[in-house]
Amino acid sequence: MGWEALGLWGADAVRIEPLAGGSSNDVWSVRVGGKLAVGRLGKRSDADLAWEAELLQHLDREGLTVPVPIPTTDGRLFADGLMVITYMEGGPPRTKADWRRVAETLRELHRLTRGWPQRPGWRSSTDLLDAETGTRIDLAAMPPEAVARCRAAWARLVGRERCVVHGNPNNPGNVRITAGRVALIDWDEAHVDVPDLDLVLPHNGADLVGEAYDIAAQASSAWEAAVCWDDDYSKERLAEVRAIPAATDR
Repeated sequence: MGWEALGLWGADAVRIEPLAGGSSNDVWSVRVGGKLAVGRLGKRSDADLAWEAELLQHLDREGLTVPVPIPTTDGRLFADGLMVITYMEGGPPRTKADWRRVAETLRELHRLTRGWPQRPGWRSSTDLLDAETGTRIDLAAMPPEAVARCRAAWARLVGRERCVVHGNPNNPGNVRITAGRVALIDWDEAHVDVPDLDLVLPHNGADLVGEAYDIAAQASSAWEAAVCWDDDYSKERLAEVRAIPAATDR
């Protein structure tokens, strides 16, 4: 049905202009019920969209500032790959103080989602110590030496508690800050994993030091190398990942 599905949100629902969106969606500003909102049209499965919608509603109820799904006139949270969500005001984080606020928000996200079920079709970084595929990741497409380096980095996360991670919070475009709140947007990469992957931020906003920073940075670089393979960016991230021989014998 495509964007024709927007009519399910009311006869006055209309697209306004395209927005920079996630990797899996065509994103537009829309007007629904006389209010500005955001429409995202993609090819994600109903199960995937239901997982995201439930997560965002949960976080909103718990007091986190996130875009929440606006129902169709018959009460559905998405239809034919289209989800309409609330518009988030604000600008990107710029200073160390801003990024510290982002880190605080991420840690609250992690606290609120301990034990959350995995996003359909996804695998965590530690799952990929044994598995080869998960959504956008296909380790079989990477050189064996690169896979060994990534797995060595992820092996250092084994045994840590898992929760929902945003997946791409170090991109300033995925954060909207005002004086009173921090909003995380663009949940395309959200899944259940080890929280360290979210905490490698500009200005070291999470204030990680020593081994804690090294573990998080190595695991994060390995994840981005694998999920983006094989463009120039992924190869740059892989170059940051060193081999740890003792962890590659799995």
